Amino acid sequence: MRKSRFNEEQIIAVLKEAEAGIAPDELCRRHGITRGSLYRWKAKYGGMEVSEARRLRQLEEENRQLKHVRS
Repeated sequence: MRKSRFNEEQIIAVLKEAEAGIAPDELCRRHGITRGSLYRWKAKYGGMEVSEARRLRQLEEENRQLKHVRS
């Protein structure tokens, strides 16, 4: 899986801007992302704080490693 150029803190900051009412097209232009990325981030990280997003990433990595060991 490709590593994102945005860390959890940056993603959460973009989503907080979206919650503040900034238009999706403006957010995408401002941060150099696609609408697809914005909506994918909303689905995955919507309503989370930075610490929760980091914990999610750690759990996903742990699951990936366990699946690799199992196979």
